[in-house]
Amino acid sequence: MSSPLVIHPRVESVEGQPILRPLPSAQCRSVGPFVFFDHMLETDYAPGHGMDIRQHPHIGLSTLTYLFEGTILHKDSLGSAQHVLPGDVSWMTAGKGVAHVERTPTDALTHGSRLHGLQVWLASPREFEQGEPSYSHHPAASLPVSENLGVRICMIAGNGFCLESPVPVLSPTLYAHVQMQPATTLLVPCEHPQRALYLLDGELVLDDEEIEACSLIVLPEGEPVSLYAEGECQLVLIGGAPLDGPRRMNWNFVASDPELIEQARARWAAGDWPGVPGESSRIELPR
Repeated sequence: MSSPLVIHPRVESVEGQPILRPLPSAQCRSVGPFVFFDHMLETDYAPGHGMDIRQHPHIGLSTLTYLFEGTILHKDSLGSAQHVLPGDVSWMTAGKGVAHVERTPTDALTHGSRLHGLQVWLASPREFEQGEPSYSHHPAASLPVSENLGVRICMIAGNGFCLESPVPVLSPTLYAHVQMQPATTLLVPCEHPQRALYLLDGELVLDDEEIEACSLIVLPEGEPVSLYAEGECQLVLIGGAPLDGPRRMNWNFVASDPELIEQARARWAAGDWPGVPGESSRIELPR
């Protein structure tokens, strides 16, 4: 087997929430449609404290939030107001422009809470970059799951392993949450041209090489790989078809044409953007 690419994430903080961010990196700009990957680290918030990501804009991408613990309130300029629970999928397609807010809900803020999850961005195909924005919420019970010989696979978005998620992805996509009991194996087939795995926790071996937790492993194209759990572990698999051309990323904007990003920056700076109902505070354009 060809050697996989190992990406060690950088440590960041988003409005006080600590994260690990392996994508994008200098070594790898995208895996399938995935251009951005944030691991929201396990964080305990005392009463009166929580995550509060104020209004901010997006174009040219879809955001997907998936929690292991805690609750997030999603609000957007389309009028959506949705509590996102562990195992749910919160899916927002920005198209030509959307704004949203993500915060700890009032009840969790009052009593204190714990948060742990993932947020990824998927670049939209060029034909959908300037489409109409949309939002959909998919409860945990609506996602397909397979359990076999100590391996549980939940298909968060896209398809693979004979499972297909109801999330309305815009291009061929693989996004699966995998939980493995000790001494179990999983063959990752070549169903998608580009694939990567991110080990959340536990002891995992990839074709006889031990994987370091919280690292993104970009798998060789066209080669099936075998995973072996030395201990209980959980990971996610991401991937899909390659992007239909290079993408530019600037702040919260993704586009195939740099001019679209400049237009979006100017519009947000001028306040010419749809607002989130009931919200006045916003994150200003970085200089």
